[in-house]
Amino acid sequence: MRLRLGTLLTISLVLVTAACGGGSGGGPSDGPTTGGPTSSGPTSAAATPTSASQLTITVDDGTGKTTRWTLTCDPVGGTHPDPEGACAAVDGHRSALDPVPDGRACAQVYSGPERAEITGTWRGKKISTTLSRNDACQTARWNALVPLVPPGDS
Repeated sequence: MRLRLGTLLTISLVLVTAACGGGSGGGPSDGPTTGGPTSSGPTSAAATPTSASQLTITVDDGTGKTTRWTLTCDPVGGTHPDPEGACAAVDGHRSALDPVPDGRACAQVYSGPERAEITGTWRGKKISTTLSRNDACQTARWNALVPLVPPGDS
């Protein structure tokens, strides 16, 4: 059987995403987490679903051009171009804001130079994390949070 490169890459990304936990959805973590050298995780006590949500998202497209948005979700608003979609992305994939666990094997597949810093409060819990696309696990985190962050170019 002969597979085209694009099909093979798609299959590989799906497998890596599942292995890195990027496709698992997720909800609020039960306790504080600590960040690794490329990201810092959210920290504080458990939050209630009705707590305030206000984030600042700063995206560097890899060329040095940065874009900064604000996002509120209770009520939906801010300067983000798609606040409803961004709030839904975080609600559906909250664990993607947590750092990749230490010791997790991640395929060294570079997907692009983009980086995003996300700070603020989500459902009453302090958030401070960095997303990148420098390996398969980081890319899975990034992709889970689209449209909070823009889709990558690859």
